[in-house]
Amino acid sequence: MDKPRVLAIGGPTASGKTSLSVELAKRLNGEVICVDSMQIYRGLDVGTAKVTEEEMQGVPHHLVGFLAPEEAFSVADFVALADRCIRDISARGKLPVLVGGTGLYMESLLCGLRFAEQKTDPAVRRQLEEQAGLLGADAMHEKLAKIDPEYAATVHPNNVGRVLRALELFQVTGVTMTRQRAESKPSEPPYDSLLFCIGFKDRSALYQRIDHRVDLMLEQGILEEAQLVYDHRDTYRTAAQAIGYKEFFPYLCGESPLEPCVEKLKQASRNYAKRQLTWFRRMPQTIWLDGMRGNLEEQAWAYIQERWPQLNLGL
Repeated sequence: MDKPRVLAIGGPTASGKTSLSVELAKRLNGEVICVDSMQIYRGLDVGTAKVTEEEMQGVPHHLVGFLAPEEAFSVADFVALADRCIRDISARGKLPVLVGGTGLYMESLLCGLRFAEQKTDPAVRRQLEEQAGLLGADAMHEKLAKIDPEYAATVHPNNVGRVLRALELFQVTGVTMTRQRAESKPSEPPYDSLLFCIGFKDRSALYQRIDHRVDLMLEQGILEEAQLVYDHRDTYRTAAQAIGYKEFFPYLCGESPLEPCVEKLKQASRNYAKRQLTWFRRMPQTIWLDGMRGNLEEQAWAYIQERWPQLNLGL
């Protein structure tokens, strides 16, 4: 049986992924699947730079805004849902177009990572959570870096959940997350995929785009969303840790003026963009498009025609 064809577009925040995915989906009779760990949540639109109805241009989008912010969602959940979307879209004779900057989701899906029942130990988890409360997120990340430096390099210290899960796995099984992930990869990927990533040789050009996007978010009402997340921070646990909201918490509780919080968000977004580029650089199948040149659709088009000449290109 032929593998489903999948066109994937990754890259850093504010690089132009959304518009490229829509243009290619229109040209290739495709439907878009969102690969973003935050855009899955309902009501969190501005701070996550969620695609708007206008930006969709009539192209169907999947896995966008379908989950309540109180709900937990894992990479295993994403891979299962996205695979179902891919096979449904392909069965209807359309091309699945993946787009997003969550590298862990993109890589796990394209590699066909298998998620076996993971061994957990509530007592070990409680102990680690107590340590995190006493020592702080950075100290726990340093513990992980000593045990599993490769995996630690892909996890931000603020993502305490993933840090503690990796430490718990090692304490319970003696297996690092890097080793578990390597052993979970099938010998062959499940799709005939083509992965593009948008890069910037002059990093300052990307940073200008990021700063502009943050300024635009302020005009679009990000503070109202941040207030919502702040008011529900005990139940919106993922969103409360997300870039785009937590930077405003000092302002919302009266501890800081607004401007330093805005600058902190711009810096956090720039740092996140660096991590995104690093992740996609690690993926050997990545084809880089030059974000400085513009003309992204035509850059991608040459590779698509070469890879899938038999594809109905809708011309």
